[in-house]
Amino acid sequence: MRAFLVSSIGVACAAVLALPSAVPAGAAPAPASTSAHRTAPAGSAAPDGASVPGRPSVPDRPSVSDGASVPDRAATSADVPGATQSLPLRALPVPSDRVGDPATVPDEGLPEREVSPFSLLGVVWNDADAELRGTVQVRTRATGTGTWSSWQSLETHNAEHSADLGTAERDSAAVRGSTAPLWVGDSDAVSVRVRPEAPDPQGRTGTAEPLPRGLHLELVDPGQDPRTSASGAAKAWQSGRTGQQTGRITADGVLPALSKAASEALGEAEAGLAPGTRPYIGPRPGIVTRKGWGADEKLRERTFVYTSTVKAAFIHHSATGNNYTCAEAPAVLRGIYRYHVKSSGWRDIGYNFAVDKCGNIYEGRAGGVTKAVLGAHTLGFNSNTMGIAVLGTFTDSNPPAAAVSAIAKLTAWKLGLFGANPKGKVTLVSGGSNKYKKGVKVSLNVISGHRDGYATECPGARLYNKLGSARSSSAQLQGR
Repeated sequence: MRAFLVSSIGVACAAVLALPSAVPAGAAPAPASTSAHRTAPAGSAAPDGASVPGRPSVPDRPSVSDGASVPDRAATSADVPGATQSLPLRALPVPSDRVGDPATVPDEGLPEREVSPFSLLGVVWNDADAELRGTVQVRTRATGTGTWSSWQSLETHNAEHSADLGTAERDSAAVRGSTAPLWVGDSDAVSVRVRPEAPDPQGRTGTAEPLPRGLHLELVDPGQDPRTSASGAAKAWQSGRTGQQTGRITADGVLPALSKAASEALGEAEAGLAPGTRPYIGPRPGIVTRKGWGADEKLRERTFVYTSTVKAAFIHHSATGNNYTCAEAPAVLRGIYRYHVKSSGWRDIGYNFAVDKCGNIYEGRAGGVTKAVLGAHTLGFNSNTMGIAVLGTFTDSNPPAAAVSAIAKLTAWKLGLFGANPKGKVTLVSGGSNKYKKGVKVSLNVISGHRDGYATECPGARLYNKLGSARSSSAQLQGR
């Protein structure tokens, strides 16, 4: 996911044919808009062109500012599971071998310290357009033990996973610069060091790039799963629960799998295809909804934003590391969700869908799994696309076959709803990135890696190399 930045930019149908949209209880997504973007408050429809309201308040996270005083314990709220500790970073002593060097810019960080329990962390700063040119490393201590991890690196460039430039979400005063989050498991102590990039390989000439202002360490407690078993929803559809042909969401928050015939019948009604038109729609896979992974709907903005269609899918890795179990995947998602909203200032989790190492598929950004929900996943190419994040880091590690298979299943179904061929090409208009200027028309694969639209390592070389296989499998599932 590390980017090589070169600029500062950082149907409803009646009765049985109703296709569930997996939105929070009491909320109903608006009909798909024919305009470029559509904003709809939960439970109602907004006129085309409605503006996105201001960011939600963040009661349990102090604002990021230089010199802010932040308590060590996590702020809590009776009606919001989970919590975020936000700790300001300070200048660290200059190592003896660098004392007197005029090129030295002090490292920032925190010495080892005990904190309230957390499981995911990241670093944020004031200006979302400012780059963190340097390295960020952390050590953590497993809760209830004296065991410290080795130093682990965070992906420092996260701007490419964000809303497009010029949108209300991207231009909000609440948006911060941020690293990728890292899942570290249940921990109760932490240490962090941020070192500026040297001006040359020896670091002996010139001056290092200053670090962004307002660096804070964010420690995220994802909270307890509100259901009896955190892994129950993820396993429910695997155990043979089909939800019958109605495909209704089960009590534990799973949108069950459907056969290809049932998926095509529902999709044909949704897409409004002419009689006799063959719908190339793959069988709908089981999807763990936001309810299923325990998303706290009070955190996100209440409105939904839609684009007119889904022409392509961008594949990502979350860069949160591979040290999680599939039973922990819902907690990883809750941590990423809280980090995206409370720490980074986004309106919701950025990805439209997520996939874990066991091949379980999860609903991401709210608004309905069948809808063209505008995400914040591929800077410059969020419009008319969807973002799928595989939980893990696949720069040097191979993605599990189950995860690649899940990408194929999900894209065969979701792209099929909008008539897209997984093995085809599509022309998209860039909203502005470090690879394509705003307004440039770009020919891309319908299933692309994040790096195809942005100069980044995401989704990791090992996962990127599997996309050809995913395209072929996806097209086969569609019956092409």
